[in-house]
Amino acid sequence: MASAHAVSEGYMPFRGFRTWYRVVGDPAWDAERAPVMVLHGGPGATHDYLEDLARLADGRRRVILYDQLGAGNSDHPHDPSLWTVALFVEELAALRRHLGLERVHVLGQSWGGMLGMEYALTQPAGLLSLIVADSPASIPHWVAEANRLRGELRPDVQATLLRHEADGTTDAPAYQEAMLVFYRRHVCRLDPWPDCVRRTFAKIAEAPEVYNTMNGPSEFHVVGVIKDWDITARLGEIRVPALLLSGRYDEATPEIVEEVHRGIPGAEWVLFESSSHMPHVEEQERFLQVVNGFLDRVEGGE
Repeated sequence: MASAHAVSEGYMPFRGFRTWYRVVGDPAWDAERAPVMVLHGGPGATHDYLEDLARLADGRRRVILYDQLGAGNSDHPHDPSLWTVALFVEELAALRRHLGLERVHVLGQSWGGMLGMEYALTQPAGLLSLIVADSPASIPHWVAEANRLRGELRPDVQATLLRHEADGTTDAPAYQEAMLVFYRRHVCRLDPWPDCVRRTFAKIAEAPEVYNTMNGPSEFHVVGVIKDWDITARLGEIRVPALLLSGRYDEATPEIVEEVHRGIPGAEWVLFESSSHMPHVEEQERFLQVVNGFLDRVEGGE
């Protein structure tokens, strides 16, 4: 990631470990435009595939990217009992305090959007807005939609997925290849995938503990800690301006995002017609334009 702006990196002590972060932009900008914290997906992915969102700093707004504990440049403790939703809400709040961000926007993608909604439910002072990109409010709903999308794959691909899931051999090359058929339709439709996306997937493969513990072996076979996660009934408690972003072919289907849209009072929703799960890379320029416009409207009191 190249940036014309000041870039600083560091580590925050957290629960006896270290969380890595990168800050792009000038602290002096905070007087006019509040920073935006960017939350990556997974759980257990890395900031890499979101690194181009540092371009939000072109609008003279600081951007904070970080790798959640257990991922990327942060420490990798090997303790499955650590990996809970509550831990990552605590980490987000701790990083915000560590950086002294009195006023802040939060932008979360996929699992990061789930995390952002959970954080907003704590009613933190100084949270100006929430941007939820490609995220569900219910994992059971997510799985139901994933199964519907799987049903549109070729019969041989479906059979391979089912066989290996039943046999517990989801690490087999055949399962991984079948999984990619789904991913190329519903996760990122660019061909080839951008380097930033490939790097994130490579890092998940190198350090899969968080993803496997919280999610499971794939985006659609969710058997981990979050399998029953559902905050649909609590969405009305989110009291800050909210923007929902998703793709027409997203694994976070329009049906999933419509549920979030109905639940968060006054939420805006922009659907990217040429994208799947990563409109921030699939339609990057429009994505940045939409996000910048929303942030400016929020701070302008519109």
